[in-house]
Amino acid sequence: MDTLQHVAARIRQLRTSYGGQGISQEALAKELKIATNTVSRWETGVYKPDLADLDKLARFFNTSILDFFPQEDVPVRKETEALLRAAEALDADDVAELTRFAEFRRAQQLHKKLKARK
Repeated sequence: MDTLQHVAARIRQLRTSYGGQGISQEALAKELKIATNTVSRWETGVYKPDLADLDKLARFFNTSILDFFPQEDVPVRKETEALLRAAEALDADDVAELTRFAEFRRAQQLHKKLKARK
């Protein structure tokens, strides 16, 4: 499965399992303030959601933006360990913000690869 297919399948999976019963494409589009057919086109891979769209979806589904991309095995670097130690002293809101920022930056790199596959 390529990255675009993975993104499409993940959007569909999150939408259909939302709240245990799922949410329609129309209702999701309304929540995100986008055209109804956009959700359908994301789920079929006709449209590639941009990072802002993926961020909206992640926030709506209360998940990481990285959940839309295939999992990778990335070794832990020394700088990452230092970042984790620093984060230990932060309050929960700051840790959540830092996490979302780091995930968004990684998603930017992954999304760039997705765009390059045009």
